[in-house]
Amino acid sequence: MSYKAEYIWIDGTEPTARLRSKTRILADGAELPDWSFDGSSTNQAPGGNSDCILKPVFTCPDPIRGGDNKLVLCEVFLVDGTPHESNTRAKLRPVAERYAAQESWYGIEQEYTFFKDGRPLGFPERGFPAPQGFYYCGVGADEVFGRDIVEAHMDACLAAGLKISGINAEVMPGQWEFQIGPAGPVEVADHMWVARWLLYRIAEDYGVSATLDPKPVAGDWNGAGAHTNFSTKAMRESYDAIITACEALAEKAEEHVAGYGADIERRLTGMHETSAWSEFSYGVADRSASVRIPWQAEIDKRGYIEDRRPNANVDPYVVTRLITSTCCAALEKAGQV
Repeated sequence: MSYKAEYIWIDGTEPTARLRSKTRILADGAELPDWSFDGSSTNQAPGGNSDCILKPVFTCPDPIRGGDNKLVLCEVFLVDGTPHESNTRAKLRPVAERYAAQESWYGIEQEYTFFKDGRPLGFPERGFPAPQGFYYCGVGADEVFGRDIVEAHMDACLAAGLKISGINAEVMPGQWEFQIGPAGPVEVADHMWVARWLLYRIAEDYGVSATLDPKPVAGDWNGAGAHTNFSTKAMRESYDAIITACEALAEKAEEHVAGYGADIERRLTGMHETSAWSEFSYGVADRSASVRIPWQAEIDKRGYIEDRRPNANVDPYVVTRLITSTCCAALEKAGQV
């Protein structure tokens, strides 16, 4: 007998990488081998020296094909055994290991928008629907569009064993969100990339595309983000550690915004529940701030923070690397570990 292994990787497209995948048939019980691919077709190699290598790093059951079939997330390496420049997971690994003792937890809120026939799902052929507002966490065929795809995606993530923790309709027709976490920096990013692949793949069956465009519709409509919730063991025990983390993010605000997804200035305008991309602020229960401290965290004097700046199209390996390195280094320096 044999099974199907779907090898999934992140390509070298700039400014926003894309997911790629291909299928390999393996004998039952066989270990997952490394596998080569044509990097000249994925913006990862020139045609004259095009071989790149896929190294499996995370596997889970394939909820689409079922049976013993697997989804296989891979890192991309060069043939000399070094990580490819586009391999952002390889850049995260040493940072996660360096600060592992601080027990970082992440929860990422992935917003996205369904499109069909060149417009958001639920938009009329001409003009615009009613203004945003009633669509958020709405119910009914006049407010919610694409629920069947969303439910199928959630079930697939659960069947795959991914750490999906919820879904909800967002403020624009055809716009939704799912959450991954809590999990460590590498794990949350691995699960997010596989969950994104499943979203795209399942939407295929409905003739619908899912986009992570940070501002899918111009005008008076919310953009799409990937709000990133973060805590360390110290933050879960001390409010002072939460403030230390916020102040550390303030000191490196420009570096973080540069790594939080392409076209971030289109979304972070200071309107539509965002801060301005060129400014930094934090506040309790403030969704117009760069970083929100939940109301309950101030009451309990411990908890987590929500970095509201990352775009929907952010690379989760990059956002967890930036937050871990910035906040954990500051907490270590302050003796709050």
